[in-house]
Amino acid sequence: MTLLVFGSTGQVARELRKRAPDAVFLSREEADLADPGACAAVIEAHAPAAVINAAAYTAVDRAEEEEALATTINGAAPGAMAWICAKQGIPFVHISTDYVFDGSGDAPWATDAKTAPLGAYGRSKLAGEEAVQSAGGAYVILRTSWVFSAHGSNFVKTMLRLGGEREKLTIVADQVGGPTPAGDIAAACLKIAHHLQETPEHRGTFHFSGAPDVSWADFAREIFAQAGLDVTVEDIPTSAYPTPARRPANSRLDCEGTEVVFEIARPDWRAGLRDILKDLGALKT
Repeated sequence: MTLLVFGSTGQVARELRKRAPDAVFLSREEADLADPGACAAVIEAHAPAAVINAAAYTAVDRAEEEEALATTINGAAPGAMAWICAKQGIPFVHISTDYVFDGSGDAPWATDAKTAPLGAYGRSKLAGEEAVQSAGGAYVILRTSWVFSAHGSNFVKTMLRLGGEREKLTIVADQVGGPTPAGDIAAACLKIAHHLQETPEHRGTFHFSGAPDVSWADFAREIFAQAGLDVTVEDIPTSAYPTPARRPANSRLDCEGTEVVFEIARPDWRAGLRDILKDLGALKT
């Protein structure tokens, strides 16, 4: 199928390129999400068989000062994409986040759980979800969490850098979620896009995250263990590491619907971590 992907250098976009090299990938210069109308026009011009939106405003802390821009990129732009896709009968897959929830409790979030973002980034992503839903058509909103890969900036690469410099690190231990390899997200998006072509009625909101759920501190310990770095991790509460934007304490996602409808199981992030460390030349041998 002819696939159009918004995004070209982000973690998921780069993994999509590996798996779908014949797809058309749109850079910021070719499709600026700060101009929603232009994004819709690009879809209309290409007339693809399916569209995946792998681009977003992801600077969680900076979004507190740039909420209008974040909302245009994460809210209005996906809405414009979804509207033209619905009009043209094109399946549309949009990636969202656990940040649409307030992080309370300790049970995995169901897809229909009440949303209540804690900050600007979460509000901007929720605006995108609502716009995509309103457009109708054959769409899937795929919420995920704690994305990591061998590309760009992410927790794994930060831990490798710090672990090479220090013998002890303090890491937040009261935030829990499912780390998710970008490669698995890319594979899931492709499978869902194909599925929607055949079964457009399976539209809706779904969850996809790695297993098992862990704290950031335990995620760090696994990174250091696999990389062979002798680093002591000290657990600290979120309150000891203040940031401009509040983070959800509970990022667990109920992914049962994704497995039932699309036959996509939660990936073991520890296996994904091994592959990524190997790509980075950081895996302990």
